Amino acid sequence: MIIRTNLVNIAEKIILPAQLTIKKGKIHSIEKLEATKDSNNEIKNYTLCGFIDSHIHIESSMLVPSKFAQKAVVHGTVATVSDPHEIANVMGMEGVEFMVNDGNKVPFNFFFGAPSCVPATSFETAGATISVEDIEKLMSQPHIKYLSEMMNYPAVLARDSEVMAKIAAAQKYGKPTDGHAPGLRGEDAKNYIEAGISTDHECFTAEEALDKLNYGMKIIIREGSAAKNFDALIDLLPEHYENMMFCSDDKHPDDLIEGHINLLVKRAIKLGIDKFKVLQAACINPIEHYNLEVGQLREGDKADFIIVKDLENFEVLETYINGEKVAKNGKSFIKDVETKAINQFNVEPKKASDFKIKRNKVVGNSKENNDKITQIPVIEALDGQLITNPVFVEIDDLTNKNGNLVSNLEKDILKMAVVNRYTSDAPIAIAFIKNFGLERGAIASCVAHDSHNIVAVGVTDEDLMNAVNLVIREKGGVSATSGKGNLDNRNENQVLPLPVAGIMSLEDGELVGKKYAQIDKFAKTLMTNPKTSKKLHTPFMTLSFMALLVIPSLKLSDKGLFDGTKFEFVKGWEV
Repeated sequence: MIIRTNLVNIAEKIILPAQLTIKKGKIHSIEKLEATKDSNNEIKNYTLCGFIDSHIHIESSMLVPSKFAQKAVVHGTVATVSDPHEIANVMGMEGVEFMVNDGNKVPFNFFFGAPSCVPATSFETAGATISVEDIEKLMSQPHIKYLSEMMNYPAVLARDSEVMAKIAAAQKYGKPTDGHAPGLRGEDAKNYIEAGISTDHECFTAEEALDKLNYGMKIIIREGSAAKNFDALIDLLPEHYENMMFCSDDKHPDDLIEGHINLLVKRAIKLGIDKFKVLQAACINPIEHYNLEVGQLREGDKADFIIVKDLENFEVLETYINGEKVAKNGKSFIKDVETKAINQFNVEPKKASDFKIKRNKVVGNSKENNDKITQIPVIEALDGQLITNPVFVEIDDLTNKNGNLVSNLEKDILKMAVVNRYTSDAPIAIAFIKNFGLERGAIASCVAHDSHNIVAVGVTDEDLMNAVNLVIREKGGVSATSGKGNLDNRNENQVLPLPVAGIMSLEDGELVGKKYAQIDKFAKTLMTNPKTSKKLHTPFMTLSFMALLVIPSLKLSDKGLFDGTKFEFVKGWEV
């Protein structure tokens, strides 16, 4: 195969007319062509290295790897650095093996890491554990490229023996360890990095990122479906481009249909940042940092590259992986493969009474406590952020005449629940949350980082019951209910089934994206409370992080309300 093109040489920062010869999946030769003024022979397209998502949980797309690849290649993505800790929290080593095997069935460069924190903390119930011995086994395998994000940063700072053994296993095989330390600054950041942590994708201020860059860490600019840090960090790229990368972290299916890393490249260049610096971060740095077998458009390299219309909008015309054309003009050529679902879901349907919480549970039965405790902590969800704020509300404002704590729509405060999906006899954890803006009904999701129990927000206990039971009936998925009609009434009760570990579908990405967009739209018809001052644009994605304890401040696990700053349960709110 011969391609005449304008070759974008990122390493040498030049663009030149060239003829590429592709043989047996590799770049056989690159011949420089003479520039021509003849418009009939003018070369109008550009060929460059493919884009790489340097940190992503494929599971958050709700697609299995083989289906994810079909959508990613149309946007010029040729590789992902993938952390399979979502499915690992449900299925353990079997889940990691599932992701690797399914990814290997299609022409795409999936590079997986060994999940470092399964479960993420001891303050929640997961479906599995990944031990030090498991990490050692994974690290010894050539296709496992790194130790996935080390979320338990307090344990790293304390030099916990188990955590350090996992980092040592990665170092033994010459593989990097990814970080996860939102808000960590100064000496704590230095201490964390010196333990052997090489990257962070959790920075949400430029000051924090600069701290970590100065200590020798690589910073990954994240722009996903929930967490969006591009605007906060992009001004650092011109000076620090050699030590920065791009990632999505979590990308919902409807967003993946619209674009991927190509959108970040386009945005960065529109800001006036040098195109070669942007492409270094998007295409080259991940290869070098993680030692990825991805071609860089050099003679002898794997033929992994993309052809784009121009270097402003980066409209992807064609994508090649290992010399195979996998996409052209928005159409994927990656064929469907057979994949069988694996799952672990052991919870029975719930009753409305299961969601009740008495005022006395929080304040105690004595008059002294009732007089002393006048406020309760409420989670304030923030649009476009994984962090939350703690706010305090008068307990009387959430107490009904029967002494139960209930939602207060006047204050835009709703009841939140986390249901343990791995057993039926566990009590339900209850808390209260702000900014979801529901005026009626409830929403629920089994995509709930990181243990993937069922998380729900609703107006009444009956609404919460219905939303949760829709997910239980399908053994995984996301749901929304208006509070009207029986569960089979699709106009009032909607669910997107996710039968693979309760968090992924086996269906085509386009179809999953449309179904997700439909249920997201339906949920937003319920979120019409005029008292909501800070509306959420991605309610299901935000909901999925409200049980993620390793990101502060207040979160809810199946074991109770958790203070991520103090790394302990809030007294009185434990299950």
